[in-house]
Amino acid sequence: MHALFALSSVPLFLGALLSDWAYAGSQEIQWLNFAAWLNAGGLLIAGPVLLWAAVDALRASAHRPRGGLLYLALLLITFVVGFVNALIHGKDGWATMPAGLILSAVVLVLAVAASASGLAGFLRRTA
Repeated sequence: MHALFALSSVPLFLGALLSDWAYAGSQEIQWLNFAAWLNAGGLLIAGPVLLWAAVDALRASAHRPRGGLLYLALLLITFVVGFVNALIHGKDGWATMPAGLILSAVVLVLAVAASASGLAGFLRRTA
């Protein structure tokens, strides 16, 4: 279940990046609004996943490897950068660019890295 939630934020962050890109090309304000909402949705999913990963990392026994710490760190960085991106998207219109577009790309890369790290850890545990 955790892996499903962890992967669910990636399409939202991808949509935010694509919406920012569309806004940069067209200057149609609705693309910026859409990017802000998609970023907020990604953060809404990433928050509980971060909390779940933190509890899982604290509960890790001495017998289980602590590979979950990289996953937790990537999730934390993704959430913090995504939150800063949400603040940038709160600005008025063109003041969001190019920082919003760059941060959306960084958040997407971090979310994909966190999801890949978490999925690899889950696959290791089940094998």
